[in-house]
Amino acid sequence: MSIVVLTIFVVACAAVMVAERAGVPTTLDLQFKGDLKRESRWFAQYGQFAATAIAAILVFQIDSRGLRRAVALIVAVGGTSIVCAILKRLLGRVRPGRENAGRFLGPALGHANYRESFPSSHSACAVAMTVMLAGFYPPAAITFWVLAAITALLRYLMDAHWPSDVLGGIALGYAIAHGTLAVLASGRWG
Repeated sequence: MSIVVLTIFVVACAAVMVAERAGVPTTLDLQFKGDLKRESRWFAQYGQFAATAIAAILVFQIDSRGLRRAVALIVAVGGTSIVCAILKRLLGRVRPGRENAGRFLGPALGHANYRESFPSSHSACAVAMTVMLAGFYPPAAITFWVLAAITALLRYLMDAHWPSDVLGGIALGYAIAHGTLAVLASGRWG
């Protein structure tokens, strides 16, 4: 894992969060319509459950090391999703455009979408899937990174998250996936 890249995302997340808390305008309130709205919804699902399951099935079908890699992909993305869900419930950050927007309300046991902004799970899972797939198939790395970048950017453009939520999610997905790749490469993985 590139500790430099991870550090850049963590520092950027902290710096942007400070700016957000200081009242710097960071939301856009854009309205997507027609084909742009439909296409953006498709891209926004990269790294989510169905996309990850399909990617794992394809890895299994086309790669001689498919089963091991498919399981590692599911572990990395699934683990990222679980960590995000725990952090969202513990921190309770309110999404943009809602009452108390940007505030951290603290722990809650129940699901409440309006207060589950930090970190962006979509961004985290998209990056986790990208790190894994780019690690397995370097010639396609640019395509995977473009898909992750589009997904993360859409979370911000759709006002689903604060910029710091997206950056925090990127850092989290990057770290968890690289940890998964390190375990896979070490031979301690089945």
